[in-house]
Amino acid sequence: MSTTGDNQPTSPATLTTNGKSYKFPTIAGTVGPSVIDVSKLYAETGQFTYDPGFTSTASCQSKITYIDGDEGILLYRGYPIDQLAKRSNFLETAYLLLNGELPSDTQFEEFNHAITHHTMVHEQLLKFFSGFRRDAHPMAIMCGVVGALSAFYHDSTDVNDPHQRLVASRRLIAKMPTIAAMAYKYSCGQPFVYPLNDLDYTSNFLHMCFAVPAAEYKVNPIISRAMDRIFILHADHEQNASTSTVRLASSSGANPFACVAAGIACLWGPAHGGANEAALMMLAEIGTVDRIPEYVRRAKDKDDPFRLMGFGHRVYKNYDPRAKVMQETCHEVLKELGIKDDPMLDVAMELERIALSDEYFIEKKLYPNIDFYSGITLKAIGFPTTMFTALFALARTTGWVAQWIEMIEDPSQRIGRPRQVYRGHTEREYVDIAKR
Repeated sequence: MSTTGDNQPTSPATLTTNGKSYKFPTIAGTVGPSVIDVSKLYAETGQFTYDPGFTSTASCQSKITYIDGDEGILLYRGYPIDQLAKRSNFLETAYLLLNGELPSDTQFEEFNHAITHHTMVHEQLLKFFSGFRRDAHPMAIMCGVVGALSAFYHDSTDVNDPHQRLVASRRLIAKMPTIAAMAYKYSCGQPFVYPLNDLDYTSNFLHMCFAVPAAEYKVNPIISRAMDRIFILHADHEQNASTSTVRLASSSGANPFACVAAGIACLWGPAHGGANEAALMMLAEIGTVDRIPEYVRRAKDKDDPFRLMGFGHRVYKNYDPRAKVMQETCHEVLKELGIKDDPMLDVAMELERIALSDEYFIEKKLYPNIDFYSGITLKAIGFPTTMFTALFALARTTGWVAQWIEMIEDPSQRIGRPRQVYRGHTEREYVDIAKR
């Protein structure tokens, strides 16, 4: 039995352990499975649950994002991701994630103005970049610089003040493109390009990345729209590792800049935000189309450790709903740029064809995922693979901020404290070093 609606009770669950039975309440979401509330489990039974990776544990109640991996569904505040990617823009989607509803004309105008006029960073912050090695990974730079924002914006670090939370959230969303672009420029050895208030959010970012003082740079609207879609598709993804990291860090009362820096550090992992970079590295390893059959054979061999990166998804057991939009966007960009004679892209397109037609891939549901198409798209636009995860962090900042605000305002939340199964030594006596 289950019901819909916020915090609506369902039939209690019964647990029998050590010869005793205990009843625990269950809570139903508006959609998706109900959950068993085990918050009193230890108090009543003296036992914990064991759930490596927390894949069967709900750590919070949220109204932001819903995923159904079996059906290939992703909703932001109830809106299907493909509708938002095709019909909305990134800042409107950001407003939706932060506030729960799409903005009116007046609300969007105010929000857009606020974000636009927060894009510059404190001038003294620029000195931080010179402290990094020239070949530093952009994510290493972003971790340090974003964390340092709390040293420059003291007036928005009090998490208990609603106005300061509002200012901090807007500053993070506004300044992340500027910081990411500066990290890119630093790696290129080019001068920083300041933001322009007459450009939209995504066009401004592209201008900061690719403009140089010696020549005028005009943003291609098709490329800008493609980047905007990439940002929308990556803006939030429920309680993934980096989002959970942001929530865990913020549960201690840490300031929002430190919490987002923690999220960036987690996202850097190759199993999380580094997946599109890994997909490009795999394409480079394959090298040419004639070598594809060898790698496909290896991918099908269960005794071979090789895995095709960018295919399948841990959450989506069906087609990744973001991948279809990203596929269309990818082909639009390649057509617009007229890229030809690129062996890596030739490999990617042939792998895509095989994955969508080969019975093995279809049966295993190893469809090309968003990381596969976004990696190809970003490479075509001109970003090096080291920037891919930084772009992911830029987009995901909106989701992190929305989740951070929701957690701070949730009276049921408290400091995170996972438990463990201790498997070490029992108590033993200390032995002096001479007797060991």
